[in-house]
Amino acid sequence: MAERNKDNLVDELVGYDPLGSDPALQAALARAQAHPWLPGLQQHARTVGSAAFAQLADQANRHPPQLQPWDARGRRIDQVEFHPAWHQVLAHYRAQQLIDMPFAGAPAADAPAHAPPPATSGRWTAWAAGFYLHGQAEAGSLCPATMTTAAIPVLRKEPALWAQIARGISSAEHDARDAPVADKTALWVGMGMTEKQGGSDVRNNTTVAYPPDAAGGGRGAAYRLQGHKWFYSVPTADAHLVVARMASSAHDTHALQAPLACFWVPRWRPDGRRNSVLVQRLKDKVGNRSNASSEVLFDDAYGVLVGEEGRGIATIMEMATITRLCCVLGSSALLRQATVQALWSARHRQAFGAALAAQPLMQSVLADLALESEAALLLAMRLAQAFEDSSAPGQTTALAWQRIMTPAAKFWVCKRAIACSAEAMEVLGGNGYTESSALARIYREAPVNSIWEGSGNVMCLDVLKALQREPALRDALWQDLQRMAADDLAMAQALQRLHTQWQAMAQDAWAQQAQARQWVQQLVLVAQAGLMRQHAAPAHADAFVASRLGPHAHLGVMGAFPLAKAQISAILGASLQLQH
Repeated sequence: MAERNKDNLVDELVGYDPLGSDPALQAALARAQAHPWLPGLQQHARTVGSAAFAQLADQANRHPPQLQPWDARGRRIDQVEFHPAWHQVLAHYRAQQLIDMPFAGAPAADAPAHAPPPATSGRWTAWAAGFYLHGQAEAGSLCPATMTTAAIPVLRKEPALWAQIARGISSAEHDARDAPVADKTALWVGMGMTEKQGGSDVRNNTTVAYPPDAAGGGRGAAYRLQGHKWFYSVPTADAHLVVARMASSAHDTHALQAPLACFWVPRWRPDGRRNSVLVQRLKDKVGNRSNASSEVLFDDAYGVLVGEEGRGIATIMEMATITRLCCVLGSSALLRQATVQALWSARHRQAFGAALAAQPLMQSVLADLALESEAALLLAMRLAQAFEDSSAPGQTTALAWQRIMTPAAKFWVCKRAIACSAEAMEVLGGNGYTESSALARIYREAPVNSIWEGSGNVMCLDVLKALQREPALRDALWQDLQRMAADDLAMAQALQRLHTQWQAMAQDAWAQQAQARQWVQQLVLVAQAGLMRQHAAPAHADAFVASRLGPHAHLGVMGAFPLAKAQISAILGASLQLQH
């Protein structure tokens, strides 16, 4: 662990335990009864918090992937070369068995490798905690991890395909080779939805898929794909789930009016030839530098129909529901790491005759960051629990949190991570604004979660759609929030304002959309306040409710709400507990 030296220079915090120093995360695991996974998570935390892992993360981001379209003799290979650190980071994530943890049971010490363990509660929270811990150290690697995990429910519905890939999906060993699926010991899955003319409007896609011969296609059959994808995440993944239109042939003049479907598009064809998915270039992104994103062309690419014909968006949205939860977790992880680094630096840096962390105005900023981070974590863990509970019949409340609050949380938490990472960078001053700083990487990384899997506007519109189309879920969520607000006047009043505004918005379609951001923001704040009341220390909950929902609430810059000295002291004392 770095220490302040006589020159008053503070290195960023490395070589610490991000689980042992996070009481809120420990409490979330205890509530979910995730103790079978705790030993593994503790070891995982010590690894990703180590100085060695911090160096790997730095190297993977400092040396971004490079595209090699051709080999030395001009053969098309579309290879993407990564720094070795990238593969070491992926190998560590794989080794934690986080890929399929949400769909498996508790680990058993005497179980054979790959044997399905018995089902038990806590698996989604344990997975979320592992994801959250990893995201504090290296966020780019969470992209392939997210999509591979999210693809599992979709792929499991295709028995023939799943039988071929199940072992590779769940493997605990990373296989960096570029080889056919049948030859790989571990598989990564990507997704391809976005096209340049449509963006978030997937219904405007023009990529087509058609049967290769007169025998026709159908679920599980082979197709050929023609078209492009403007954002093709992780082009080196062993396969992608791709949305394309169901055409009758390569010359179907009505193809652009055909329904959309979902296809499994591997990097290699079953006959051992490289699939004709041609990588045009890698994206030069603001952040997410360690990870490769690309533009591709399909030139009669091989694919297999997954899901029902004409239900491509519904099929891929089953995957997107989980990836949106991952965006919430990823942003919460960035927010936590930014807060940790700000707290560490302020505690060890002297300015104007005293430690920064002892100065009242800085304390207000740090306490506000800590509150934001804790509330984001509690919401993310509540969503993870909802995903687990919703698998059982009759769990309407869990389904309501999953369906309505996931896009709402993605909208708000991802936005807050951007603003809070900038505040944390400012705590470090000029040292935080250099490329050698972890805060710089966090700041550049934060916007991707707000953009990927649907922008803020798309999330708010999705919340409105869920509220309108699924009244049973809307009522269940409302009742749960009312229960949480029963003993808190500020929460109850905020909830009543939300209800009144919703009734007014229901009469005016224009106003409903125009006010959606403000309404969804308040919905998330009420939910976070309720979770803080349930699970946080009273001083933390009081401060959060007053600053976010009270009559003098302030949602502008961090530290603008006047918290009491005792509240600040309690919040800062509990937010980062390091062993010296």
